Amino acid sequence: MLSGCVTVNAPSEPIVIELNINITAEVVYRLAEDAGNTIEENADIF
Repeated sequence: MLSGCVTVNAPSEPIVIELNINITAEVVYRLAEDAGNTIEENADIF
């Protein structure tokens, strides 16, 4: 029979996890909704 050995070593440098969160779509949506409401409320000036 063959036997194996598994070694696990911790990395010498810290693990870095970068989280890039994109919130542009939500911001644009909210601005568009607010602009639409403003235009509806002040239709006479547009």
